[in-house]
Amino acid sequence: MESDLHSIGELARASGLGVGTLRYYDGADVLTPARVDPHTGYRWYGPRQLADARLLARLRRVGLPLAAIRAVLGAAPGSGEAHRVVDAHLRRLEDGLADARRELSLIRTLIDQRENPMTTAPAELRLTVPAQDLAAALDAVRHAVGADPELPVLAGVLFDLDGAVLRLVATDRYRMALAEVPLPELPVPAVPLPAVPLPAVPDTAVPDTAPPAGAIVPTALVDALRALLGAGAAEAELTLGGGQFRAGTGGHRIEGATLDLDYPDYRVLTRLDPQHRVGLPAAALRGAVESGATRTLPSGPHGEDCVVTVLALGPDGRLAVAPADTEPAPGEVRVAVNRDFLLDALRAGRPEQLVLELGGPIAPLAIRTPGRDGTFSILMPVRVPELV
Repeated sequence: MESDLHSIGELARASGLGVGTLRYYDGADVLTPARVDPHTGYRWYGPRQLADARLLARLRRVGLPLAAIRAVLGAAPGSGEAHRVVDAHLRRLEDGLADARRELSLIRTLIDQRENPMTTAPAELRLTVPAQDLAAALDAVRHAVGADPELPVLAGVLFDLDGAVLRLVATDRYRMALAEVPLPELPVPAVPLPAVPLPAVPDTAVPDTAPPAGAIVPTALVDALRALLGAGAAEAELTLGGGQFRAGTGGHRIEGATLDLDYPDYRVLTRLDPQHRVGLPAAALRGAVESGATRTLPSGPHGEDCVVTVLALGPDGRLAVAPADTEPAPGEVRVAVNRDFLLDALRAGRPEQLVLELGGPIAPLAIRTPGRDGTFSILMPVRVPELV
């Protein structure tokens, strides 16, 4: 009897769902009317469907996908399936909130960076570095040098002197590579400074560090330096600052102007908060990426199509390349990255073992070499709709 049924207008008012929304869910086989008038097409809903409509409204409010709503409403009583679907959605929301907090923290830092860019120090210093270590550092970062003519500041490698460590940095905004070269001795000024008496202070108050200095060495000069280091010399002498970069090994010398620009403060991008770490052989991961599934998205660095690899870390701690067009399994963490950028990072420096650090689908992916904490690559994730 129609007197026992709710009209679509009554159900809309009692549940908070609009009439148009109820028609949509009827067409999607989520909430089908108990009766449809064959002459007028008017929809009538049974008494128990009011509870379903109110539940549907709340599920919709928390963003449950359509397939999941259908699974909740269609679950058999006592099966526990509805609770499993809701619990899985809650975990996704919690993971998304943690990712959003990390992303917003990075955004705030980048805003500060825009207002206070890092300026390389003008001091000119001379330092001696092991040639083999410097060559390895260049090999670890060269692939990430920018080539966008609209961003000339990234068209080179930052040589950043930090105490007794020379740090090399390269980025094109979508990836970043860093490498450290420990110095056997502290740098000295290229031009001796006049002696100035210092006040007497305890020895413990004198820091065993060098003043900061840095230079953005353009790509052509970086490549010339790498060729110079292949001559077989044990050490290389570098001079940084003063707008010039000079390098020498044995009887060979190169020299050129540095980029007189403000390099972005790379340090803010290295403050990662990974949730998962996994170690594996580099060759195995390279093989899996080269032969694994990919997908093409219109999200390349310059608007072109981007070939993407999706890495999946299972609850058992095993990392694999995810099959194409599949959704994450329960407890699985996925991140999508540019496949070519990933292969560049895996090949850089020819490591035997790797440690990957994952934070979630919108967190950067870090690729490290065990035993070389200061040498690693960071890849920015590619946004894939079903992963966020």
